[in-house]
Amino acid sequence: MGDLRMIYVTSDLHFCHDKEFLYAPRGFESCAQMNEAIVKNWNDMITPDDEVYVLGDLMLKDDNLGLYYWDKLTGRKHIILGNHDTDTRIELYRECRDTVVEGYALRMKYGQNTFFLSHYPTLVGDNHEDDKPLKNCVINLCGHVHTKDKFYDWDKGLIYHVELDAHDNKPVSLDQVLADIANKRG
Repeated sequence: MGDLRMIYVTSDLHFCHDKEFLYAPRGFESCAQMNEAIVKNWNDMITPDDEVYVLGDLMLKDDNLGLYYWDKLTGRKHIILGNHDTDTRIELYRECRDTVVEGYALRMKYGQNTFFLSHYPTLVGDNHEDDKPLKNCVINLCGHVHTKDKFYDWDKGLIYHVELDAHDNKPVSLDQVLADIANKRG
């Protein structure tokens, strides 16, 4: 039997960030509504064996309530640190079940493809040549910007946004990322 686990990426959960400028563009009337929807969307798609890489900014304001929501999320969770992931929060994350703190960036192989995971959009080399096979490129997966456009920084390089804002408040699988990029490249 093969490995049935999937690998997903997302960023900028912002649990407990009670600011209308954050939750309203995501389609919510309150921070509490956003928190609950993120947990539901996540758990509807992620199995306990799946891996999810969260590219920063898990929570803001109420760390205890933020950790409560984090603990409700299914799967094996990996954290790439973002600008709101303070030293205090990093120590709290390290104590969470099914959670690994990876640091500020991570290079990952997935099949024949190479990804550079970071909170911030990052140039990862001269690999925006459309005729270059994707397997010979390094793809930056990022968040931070809260854009609804997963190709927001495409003009700068092979950069794909995974923040919740760009994916209907859900994680996105690496298979879907690769399909989206293949489609974009034509």
